[in-house]
Amino acid sequence: MKSLCLLFVLAQLRPVHTFSIVARDPATGQIGVAVQSHWFAVGQLVPWAEPGIGAVATQSFVDPSYGKLGLELLRNGKSAPDSLRALLTADRSCEVRQVAMIDASGNVATFTGAKDIQSAGGIAGSGGTPANVQCGTAGGTLTIGHDFSVQANLMSNDKIWPAMAKAYSEAKGDLAERLLAALDAAQSVGGDIRGKQSAALIVVDAKERVFDLRVDNAPEPLKELRRLVALQRAYNHMNAGDLATEHNDNAAALREYSAAEEIASTTPGVPESRYAEMIYWHAVALVNMKRVDEAMPLFARAFAMEKGWRELTPRLPKSGLLPDDEKLIQRIVGAK
Repeated sequence: MKSLCLLFVLAQLRPVHTFSIVARDPATGQIGVAVQSHWFAVGQLVPWAEPGIGAVATQSFVDPSYGKLGLELLRNGKSAPDSLRALLTADRSCEVRQVAMIDASGNVATFTGAKDIQSAGGIAGSGGTPANVQCGTAGGTLTIGHDFSVQANLMSNDKIWPAMAKAYSEAKGDLAERLLAALDAAQSVGGDIRGKQSAALIVVDAKERVFDLRVDNAPEPLKELRRLVALQRAYNHMNAGDLATEHNDNAAALREYSAAEEIASTTPGVPESRYAEMIYWHAVALVNMKRVDEAMPLFARAFAMEKGWRELTPRLPKSGLLPDDEKLIQRIVGAK
């Protein structure tokens, strides 16, 4: 506990006033955290997540060590409520913090310090109840619950966090989509009193990061975050296609590659050059499946979008990514 105290003494106060959500999808086990703020590059400080462990949002006068130490405590077997209590008790500036933590079992705790700038508050979902915590002289409000929590400070009004909880609870789709719905709801009823500049979203499963996205500076950060989430979905399909190819599951690979192209090509604000890569590697996979005739129109599309793909093609046989067949390579390079 002495080392925790020392880290809190050294931590700087950074006024990252914002709204955020931490959540766990009980159907998939995915855990996520999402945030928007007027502060620049909010993704550097507020959201923390670790596959199979949990997530943390540390904001208001933010102390990033809540993220690092919170995940460490979760990793060592403490629940989210117990971990947050321990960190608050060790923090001599806890009255100005706003922090939420969720663990891999879906236990969640959210704290709003008494000295956070109003409007400020939070809700722990699925049966949230007030809990006791030792926090300085002014204290604050600790609520524990299950599955998700929403929290906000320096907001334009006190409708923000209730709107987030309602939107998340009613939203459909995967965890990333539901997190985005909560952020959109917060903005729709007023959001940060200062305006908006940055946003971030992290989703992890038991083994890896599924989404890890940041918008550091944009006029409409949530719109840009949605665009990035769509692109990440597309690349997740590409990765799944590559894995299916490694396992010689050609049907699954082609399904995944087609899904990637469909998402990227229908996402607003994505230039053709961004999804040319998906089309190109789809074509390469077809060639390696000995389905060259099907690959040729895809190569032609990719080359039309970005000439560099045509120049790249003769380099691939040496790396084992295309057959070492000069006539075949010439045919591909000539695709129109």
